[in-house]
Amino acid sequence: MIKTTRNARLRSDGVEVDGNRLENELLLSLPEKEYQAIYSQLVFIPLRTHDVLNEAGAQIRHAYFMNSGLASVLNVMADGKSVEVGLTGKEGFVGLPLIVGFASSASRVIVQIEGAAFRLSASALIELLRKCRTLETRLHRYSQDLAAQSSQVAACNRLHEVDERLARWLLMSQDRIGSDVVPLTQEFLAHMLGTRRSSVTVAASILQKAGLIKYTRGQLNVVNRKGLEDAACECYRALVQQAWRWKQESS
Repeated sequence: MIKTTRNARLRSDGVEVDGNRLENELLLSLPEKEYQAIYSQLVFIPLRTHDVLNEAGAQIRHAYFMNSGLASVLNVMADGKSVEVGLTGKEGFVGLPLIVGFASSASRVIVQIEGAAFRLSASALIELLRKCRTLETRLHRYSQDLAAQSSQVAACNRLHEVDERLARWLLMSQDRIGSDVVPLTQEFLAHMLGTRRSSVTVAASILQKAGLIKYTRGQLNVVNRKGLEDAACECYRALVQQAWRWKQESS
């Protein structure tokens, strides 16, 4: 468990870095020695909706430990269309190609719910990985988490109905942002789910009529979590179960 350094302090309700409460689970899991090595390299930055953190095919200049908000990992087609294949929030990290020696990203990573992150340069991360073995291990494990998520989401987008996929997506988002309110438009949701806006409208209406969500312009409000879990396809449960199994294996 991390302790305090010159740029961080422990409060009764958690760790604070340069006046900003630390929420990122990867950073919170680091041992004291690695904690001291990394925190002087971090810069706390706000993340605005639609900010691009990594661009497909472009050089990765910075890595991000998400502290709040939500980012989408998108596969982008030649015609500009995109579909979401992964989500990352305070449990995660943006810039995974760097940990295996790649300098560019195969995917676009875009902020879909505003928040904040701890950023460091690509060169600083590469240098840190040479001496921070726990950090390296945590990031490799997270890369497997995200790969499993991407594989499951790809199958989900092909095989399941839009209302089931929307329920799955809302549960995954709620897990990461810790809020019943998900501030997104139907247009943006259509991009995330790889479907038409009219299909998202129908799916949201199905879930709302079932008393599971409440939709107003610009945001979805989860009002029945248990019911939403029942309405979601098997993919959400599969992801939760896999995460639990890996957590048990690594403990």
